Amino acid sequence: SHIMSEYVRMTDTERDQIDQDAQIFMRTCADAIHQLRAEAHKGIQSAQVKEHRTAVLDFIEDYLKRVCKLYSEQRAIRVKRVIDKKRL
Repeated sequence: SHIMSEYVRMTDTERDQIDQDAQIFMRTCADAIHQLRAEAHKGIQSAQVKEHRTAVLDFIEDYLKRVCKLYSEQRAIRVKRVIDKKRL
C-alpha cells in the first residue's frame, strides 16, 4: 500500500480512453489479419507455402482472440467494481 500511495491513480476518464484505444487497436488487428488472409495465397503455387501461411494466420488470429478475451474479462471486473461502488 505504501508503494501505491506514491503513485497517482488513473481516473475513470483515462481508463475509458484506454478501453476505447484498446478496442480500436483490436479491431485494426482483426482487419489486418483478414486482409493478410485474403492476400496470403495470391501468386503462390506451392501447397506447402499456402499451408504454412494459413497455419501462421490461424495462430495469429487465435492469439488475438485470446488477448481480446483477457481484455474483456479485465474490463468486466472493472465494470463490476464500479457497480459495486455505486451500490455502496
